[in-house]
Amino acid sequence: MNKLIAYDLGTGGIKASLFSENGTSLAEVFIQYPTYFPREHYVEQRPMDWWNHVCAATRQLLDQSDSSPDEIACAALSGHSLVAVPIGKDGSLLKEQVPIWCDMRAKQQAARLFESLDYQSWYSTTGNGDPAECYTITKLMWMKEHEPDIYQKIDKILGSKDFINYMMTGTLCTDPSYASGFGVFNLNKWDYEQQFFDCAGIDREIFPDIRPSDAVIGYVTKEASLKCGLKEGTPVACGAVDNTCMALGARGLKEGVAYTSLGSSSWIAVTSKKPVIDSVSRPFVFAHAVKGYYTSAVSIFSAGNSFRWVRDQLCRDFAEDTDTYDAMNRMAESVPAGSHGVLFNPALAGGSAQEPSPLLRGGFMGLTLSNTREDLVRASMEGIAMSLRYTLDILLEQVSIDGEMLICGGGSKSAVWRQIFADIYNMPILKTNVDQNAASLGAAALSANACGMWKGYDKIEEIHITQNISVPNPEHVEVYNRLLPVYRQWTKALAMLENM
Repeated sequence: MNKLIAYDLGTGGIKASLFSENGTSLAEVFIQYPTYFPREHYVEQRPMDWWNHVCAATRQLLDQSDSSPDEIACAALSGHSLVAVPIGKDGSLLKEQVPIWCDMRAKQQAARLFESLDYQSWYSTTGNGDPAECYTITKLMWMKEHEPDIYQKIDKILGSKDFINYMMTGTLCTDPSYASGFGVFNLNKWDYEQQFFDCAGIDREIFPDIRPSDAVIGYVTKEASLKCGLKEGTPVACGAVDNTCMALGARGLKEGVAYTSLGSSSWIAVTSKKPVIDSVSRPFVFAHAVKGYYTSAVSIFSAGNSFRWVRDQLCRDFAEDTDTYDAMNRMAESVPAGSHGVLFNPALAGGSAQEPSPLLRGGFMGLTLSNTREDLVRASMEGIAMSLRYTLDILLEQVSIDGEMLICGGGSKSAVWRQIFADIYNMPILKTNVDQNAASLGAAALSANACGMWKGYDKIEEIHITQNISVPNPEHVEVYNRLLPVYRQWTKALAMLENM
């Protein structure tokens, strides 16, 4: 029993990963599952899709790695946040489809909540900086009003990874990191805040008990074993929300450690002993894996998605056998810093809480007849980095970042983009072997501690092997320092235009 299974339950699919006892990644399997959009502002997934795909991924992983279920010492999950899965008093799943983190149907319920509850007090207590309608408590207010028959049957409301834990072990619980995204968690008390339940008119009893992220919460049941292929009796750790698992996997539990996740959306997170709370810019905060630590983050809603839009709209003429992203990297590398005066705002999916307005939209600025497609491609890469620098400054007002900024996610593969980030952030950008496996590594670390294989999280930093450090180019830094104020003013003007 010297291997660990970690599951990264994401918005797009499930990644099951196998790790050795020293944290080395041995194998991984990814399987997509669908998202449903039944009405405007509704974004739903099927919990049984999660479970069925977890089972399929587990069997594939064990088969492809030639591993026996007897070798698995423990399992743990990282799960996407702000989900509301209702479990009935008879133990059944009460809804086939449930709202996930980006479901925005509960706007009216959120507005009513803050008629009896001061928003600033709520935010400063919870650190819940995303739109209030995203959080579990307002989703439940909506359910109580629009689906009262279902609400009355609820025994417990679970998060995404908590539901998989339940299917594996029969245990109904959550951990502090996931609970801190329910909209009712007091970051200082490290527990639920009764006042928030009272103001929402939601029963406190339907929220699950909170266990440590690295506690064994149960063991794989016989029924689950037959379904997923893990051995009956395999320990299962409580696990954590994806932001916390990624923060843990991104070089461990240490003051000032930060990373940029450069995927479809993108965010910057920093670990600290004090949550970053700002009532204007509203960073979002999750409890960390160990009491007394927090992961505070700022985000933009569209990064890789916007770069993909540039690819699809500006580079559609490339031959089918061309690696378009590689070609775009070469195009960007041929253009000097500043893209010959072209700026790009990537807010094609609207603005985050840290940007001037949710109605913010993207665009190009500064075009002349002399500009080329190459200029626009580089400008799009620079614009995503500038947009993130806009939010990074919010964190830097309260927290110092220790050393380099780790970059992970699909965009981290691009050397030219990493250099752009180094120049725009004006700090070294670190790429390691962990790359897109930070959340999985974080979950594996929780399972290793849960089963006694590890004691603490110092080992994580040793697992990271540096592959590249991009150091800021002083000449480029000077160019971007001149452009950043212009970019900020233009972003504010775009937000004003959309509000007209």
